[in-house]
Amino acid sequence: MRGIIALSAASLVAVAKAAITAEGQNFTLTGDNVSYLFHVDQEWGDLTSDHFGGPADDFRAPESFFQGGWSDGLTNKRREFPDLGRSDFRLPAIHISHADGNTVTSLLYKSHEIVDGKPKLPGLPATYGNGSDVTTLLVSLYDNISDVSAVLSYSVFPKYNAIARSFQLTNNGTQNISIERASSFSIDLPNVDLEMIELQGDWAHERNRNVRKVQYGETGFRSTEGYSSHVHNPFFVLQDPATTETNGEAWGFNLVYTGSFAATTERFSQGFVRVLLGLNPLHASIPVTPGETFTSPEAIAVYSSEGLGGMSRSFHDLYRNHLSRSNNTFATRPVLLNSWEGLLFNYTQERLEELAKETSDLGISLFVNDDGWFGKAPYARINDTAGLGDWTPNPDRFPNGLTPYVNQVESESVDNSSQPLRFGIWFEPEMVNPNSTIYKEHPEWVLHAGTHTRTLTRNQLVFNLALTEVQDYILGFMHNILSTSNIEYIKWDNNRGMHEMPSPATDHAYMLGLYRVIDNLTTSYPGILWEGCASGGGRFDPGILHYFPQSWTSDNTDASARLTIQMGTSLAYPPSSMACHVSAVPNGITARNISIAYRAHVALMCGSFGFELDPKELSGEERAAIPGILADWAKVNPIVISGSFYRLALPDYTNWPAAQFISANQSTVAVFAFQQQATVKPAPPPLRMQGLDKSARYRSNAFNGTLGGGTLMNAGINLAWDPMDYQSALIFLYKQ
Repeated sequence: MRGIIALSAASLVAVAKAAITAEGQNFTLTGDNVSYLFHVDQEWGDLTSDHFGGPADDFRAPESFFQGGWSDGLTNKRREFPDLGRSDFRLPAIHISHADGNTVTSLLYKSHEIVDGKPKLPGLPATYGNGSDVTTLLVSLYDNISDVSAVLSYSVFPKYNAIARSFQLTNNGTQNISIERASSFSIDLPNVDLEMIELQGDWAHERNRNVRKVQYGETGFRSTEGYSSHVHNPFFVLQDPATTETNGEAWGFNLVYTGSFAATTERFSQGFVRVLLGLNPLHASIPVTPGETFTSPEAIAVYSSEGLGGMSRSFHDLYRNHLSRSNNTFATRPVLLNSWEGLLFNYTQERLEELAKETSDLGISLFVNDDGWFGKAPYARINDTAGLGDWTPNPDRFPNGLTPYVNQVESESVDNSSQPLRFGIWFEPEMVNPNSTIYKEHPEWVLHAGTHTRTLTRNQLVFNLALTEVQDYILGFMHNILSTSNIEYIKWDNNRGMHEMPSPATDHAYMLGLYRVIDNLTTSYPGILWEGCASGGGRFDPGILHYFPQSWTSDNTDASARLTIQMGTSLAYPPSSMACHVSAVPNGITARNISIAYRAHVALMCGSFGFELDPKELSGEERAAIPGILADWAKVNPIVISGSFYRLALPDYTNWPAAQFISANQSTVAVFAFQQQATVKPAPPPLRMQGLDKSARYRSNAFNGTLGGGTLMNAGINLAWDPMDYQSALIFLYKQ
């Protein structure tokens, strides 16, 4: 059950229907605290943007300014779905190459329809909901010259102040056309001062905030890596420069897609800001044959008048309730131990069974066997140079196959209880080593461009999932393994980007193939806990979140670095979707030596919590701390999974970062507070909470007696930190 709703079903349907109104050819989409208005321009037959922001009911006269010079006509209109040509010099949302070589399109209003709920997008991940959650406006457009039609989909989720957009484009002509640019979300905002926040980074330091002013010309970023990537995320914010975590206007945009993408704002001479989010034109040129329909990925926009925090919580709630479809989305996740950082490739079946026993003795309930369990000599996976693609257990390591080994692991009881240890395993199905049997048999199955060199990353190539035979091969070995062994968790990895492709359109065809595969598997095995991974957080995007309820946030498990990564990730994605582990120190990437308490507190802020180390290497102090850490997990994890998240202070700007969760029933608050570096002076600032009931009183493990919600939010509490680097505290507040 995903929440308790007080209104009757009939009342909710009535509310949802009122979310969209059409008065003639004026359209109003309304949420709890947002309005989105546009109309049909009677002169041009074009869709014109009027307003996207706080509640507004009325259509007003357009902006008045001098319109002489070359920039006239449509260049001076605020457009909803701009094409190329016809007097608009700005970047288009849709760019089509026609059979005769011209790229002019004139998609004009034809009709509209309002429907309860939200139609599915064929072959693509998307938000979902019934008539009590969401209402959809479908606007039909037609180009009488080229015989191309389009249907624009606008779905409003009133509770989350969210608008979901996509479009379908049909070739009604007799010759092929090619889509060169496809932006799922496009809107022209008025001449207002804006900043863009993007999530920039690379491997091991993903999703760092990058803030810049939206100047004249283009401001944007793109992924050309074939996937959403570590370097950029398909998410950005436009905000008033005065906006903070708690106050001011913010517009968040997120593409529900795992492939290459482009995010662009363009401020033109009249000051209007065009916003475009969709496919990367470098990986487009998508052919559409006569009678065929192209469906764009979905893009989500959320408006907040309550700062970045309000925007983030809307995304978090929308994604947990109406994007992630897993049975585990609202389930408490098991604590796990992953073998990778403890053993790497260096193990035998006996050592793994010993590690599983050590896992259960610590009170950890899920053991995960990472890379290195498959492939046969001469291509056995004993390092990263061979074996990928040959998904049969290595007979030298598992002479009796996988099933007896899995059964032995699951025969262990967790901390001498009646609870059996659970088993999980690592896969990288989209990749192949040239040193593998399957590559020797099918070299044509990998991404390549003619006779150009097939460049390697991590000694591997990328299977071409645009090919049905490759999809079927992956489904075949996955079903074979999952149907013969009791596997309860899968880490689905992906350890390189795409280099050479047969054509630019291959990237989108690959994504459709990937979605077919993981849709099939997650539907067939709904009880398995699926976790996405791509060399850490290289595919932390809404497309993956639709199928997998969690993703590995970063390969960087240094707790201080992870704090920044997790805070950045939380701008769009719920902490419940993040996977975070306590690893050994000194850290393998940063060499920092941080206390196990700090490491655990950072990892406990994520939905999936675990350990990635060899228990034999634990110090006495670390081993003694684990029972208390597991007790904290039992209290915190349900709140992280379903509660509301607040960024109290960011590590980008303070030595004392902090974050807070409030349980869904508002009764319990968990606050994570940190000191990064020891200081003599200045004094730490007071720790101020957010989102509490100002009229209620709270008791806590951090102070005696009770304090009022207003006091905790406005005056805060003062923490006494030890004069040491990397200190942390987990504070609980209980509403009285």
